[in-house]
Amino acid sequence: MAESFILSLAQLNPVVGDVTGNAAKVRAARAEAAAAGAAVVVTPELVLSGYPPEDLVYRASFLARCADAVAELAAETADGGPAIVLGTPWRVGDSTHNAVLVLAEGRIKGTILKHHLPNYGVFDEARVFTPGRIPGPVEVGGVRLGVMVCEDMWFPDVAETLAETGAEILVVANGSPFEVRKADQRMAHAVGRVQETGLPLVYVNQVGGQDELVFDGASFVLDSAFQLCHAAPTWRPCVTYTTWERGADGVLRCQPAAIAAPEDACESVYQAMVLGLKDYVTKNGFPGVLLGLSGGIDSALSAAVAVDALGADKVHCVMMPSPYTSRESLEDAAEVARLLGCRLDEINIGPAMDAFAQMLAPQFAGTPPGITEENIQSRARGVTLMGLSNKFGHMVLSTGNKSEMSVGYATLYGDMCGGYSVLKDVYKTMVFALCDWRNGHKPAGALGPDGAVMPTRVITKPPSAELRPDQKDEDSLPPYPVLDAILEGLVEYQKAVHELVAEGFEQATVERVWTLLNRAEYKRRQAPPGVKIGLRSFGRERRYPITNAYVGPR
Repeated sequence: MAESFILSLAQLNPVVGDVTGNAAKVRAARAEAAAAGAAVVVTPELVLSGYPPEDLVYRASFLARCADAVAELAAETADGGPAIVLGTPWRVGDSTHNAVLVLAEGRIKGTILKHHLPNYGVFDEARVFTPGRIPGPVEVGGVRLGVMVCEDMWFPDVAETLAETGAEILVVANGSPFEVRKADQRMAHAVGRVQETGLPLVYVNQVGGQDELVFDGASFVLDSAFQLCHAAPTWRPCVTYTTWERGADGVLRCQPAAIAAPEDACESVYQAMVLGLKDYVTKNGFPGVLLGLSGGIDSALSAAVAVDALGADKVHCVMMPSPYTSRESLEDAAEVARLLGCRLDEINIGPAMDAFAQMLAPQFAGTPPGITEENIQSRARGVTLMGLSNKFGHMVLSTGNKSEMSVGYATLYGDMCGGYSVLKDVYKTMVFALCDWRNGHKPAGALGPDGAVMPTRVITKPPSAELRPDQKDEDSLPPYPVLDAILEGLVEYQKAVHELVAEGFEQATVERVWTLLNRAEYKRRQAPPGVKIGLRSFGRERRYPITNAYVGPR
């Protein structure tokens, strides 16, 4: 029975599929932990494969590579250094499990198979994994660890069983993606398990971006009195340490350790966009990003996020004016690029508009100009950006926000072109708030400039696509505060039209938004991926049919 015990939390950023690279990160974290005298280092859920591995776990060769890496890491623990609590896919008989293995003394000392497999929202683990039985504790360094795997903490049965079978510390390996207010949910479940069992709890989470998910880290330790003993930083990999002392009553207690300062809502959303984009670009090997800088607020915020994520030298902006582009927009785009320190080129799409008008004149004869001609402008810009991307290799960054994507206020193969979108899950009202916030704050780790990143006029002027004279977004849409409140009810909380009307919204407006939302599903299916921010993101989390005759209760 250990009287003193150092436990290390390895908040790592794995790359899905890079088993060798991920094993190296675990190995480096273990070396750090050894230097600090730790008895055990705890890693995130499925850190060896990267999370989520999705259908990679159907490939026998991939599972075999994970098993080989486990064997290598297990053998290394024969040196007497720290044990490793390691997340990995694992085969048991004919079944594949989401597992945590305890590697110690040169072998696999404990095997914990995830019991509760999430099958909601962005998760579909029940499709690729088999649930395991509730485990018992594993002894490491004279301490009985009750190991759980992420979702197992969200239910009382696993922790209860571990406590009843002698666990002294609850240890949770997590791959918990960020969304607004998620930190409060995690803490509430952790407090619940501590309250039910009387045991302290160690929560270790992944950090980093993986396609549309971003993981914020924010690992922590609670003592048996629900007090926060340690909180790791958010949004960056780190290896931290906690010291545990056994009292005269025989109970292990965590000694106070570093507690990272909490973030406000805008900072956490902004950091999620930065890390999501950074990892998408770097992990996929793009040399940088390319985006259309219109002088409007969405492209200005997208450019700021890109510079903060990648550095100004990896962000190439292009202003593509038409006869309807205002002098203000030209000036604002130039000022945004100057403040950010990034390259800005100007390519006039007037010749492309003229060419299309001439080419289509026989077919369009006798028809008035309208939305078709407006969309041709947007598509000329899309073709221009994709041409530059194909020629020079930079990924096109789409700049549309969630309000626009919800109601289809976007052009397929035009402004929807791109390989990624940082605003895909961000409503327009939040875009305004984020711009104000970034002009007054530089987030930790940002590569962009101190001070303002866009002129105030970009934030205060009425939004416009500038595809026709004197156009404003509110010519076609309800005011954004109204639109976003309705969309939040329909999308995030799945409310019915009559429920929103009862809250005070005009019925005609709600019904119109509901209709636009349903009609735009075919566009959203063809949109680029983007960072999940809210409670229900478009794509894998909100899966409505394209062909859909259901209108719902009014």
